[in-house]
Amino acid sequence: MPRKLRFVIGVSLVVAAIAYLIITAVRNTAEYYLTVSEVKARQAELSGQMLRVAGRVVPGTIQWDPSSLTLKFAITEPPPGDGQPSVTTVAATALTPARFNVMSRGQPKPDMFAPGRDVIVEGLLTGDSTLQARQVLTSCPSKYSPKQN
Repeated sequence: MPRKLRFVIGVSLVVAAIAYLIITAVRNTAEYYLTVSEVKARQAELSGQMLRVAGRVVPGTIQWDPSSLTLKFAITEPPPGDGQPSVTTVAATALTPARFNVMSRGQPKPDMFAPGRDVIVEGLLTGDSTLQARQVLTSCPSKYSPKQN
């Protein structure tokens, strides 16, 4: 086999291996999330599956037990006009806001966790509209304003 042909085959194999590694890495790390109203619409289909759900913490629902590291709260869809809601979000919010209870055990409460804060909950959806959270991620506020005296 000519030397030039072996070089081309070798380079082709290396490029193919790198491309394969990049594609599999992107597939494994690209995780999408559903909104609360999307999960509510497909609840029967998604029950028992691991999901990532984006929503807003409902004020007055937070229960935190630091001794057992148990965090319970409810999430709902952000109100229309707050960000860029989808058509399904507006339709679901106009009727009755979808809501899920969230329970996280064995994890510390996120630092920026607060009522009205946008969160992404990763966990198992149970049949009783509860998300058994494996992880709770909070988002930073989009606008910082100075503290008022």
